[in-house]
Amino acid sequence: MSTAFTPATSATPTTPERTLGQLVSDASRDLSSIMRSEVALAKVEVKTEAKTAALGAAMFAVAGVVAFLAVIMLLFAGAYGLYALGLSRWLAFLVVAVVLLVVAGVLALVGKSRLGKVGKPERTVRTTKETVETLKGAKPHSA
Repeated sequence: MSTAFTPATSATPTTPERTLGQLVSDASRDLSSIMRSEVALAKVEVKTEAKTAALGAAMFAVAGVVAFLAVIMLLFAGAYGLYALGLSRWLAFLVVAVVLLVVAGVLALVGKSRLGKVGKPERTVRTTKETVETLKGAKPHSA
């Protein structure tokens, strides 16, 4: 019995080797796809966070309005309390108004004194002047 020798064939077909240009092109395309996906994810996250921040800010605004209305009610209560103590109604409301004006005046004076203490940004002015001086002394780039 004679058996003919047959060369062994590989189980997997050979694929043509890809060139360096194709590999770079694929890598560039994959990187671009990853970057687009990351940007899309960031947009979704920022949008969600912005909605949360807007809702929080709206709640603070509503809380401020409610607190302002509560202060008005407390002022009315104070005026009517003075009226209950025996002052005439107009005098009770006048006393509350004068107290409010005094508080507003004191706050305005404190605010004005604080604003008077605000100086110019010394470090920024100094570093800007240094940068300008440095650029004036720089030699132009010769081609």
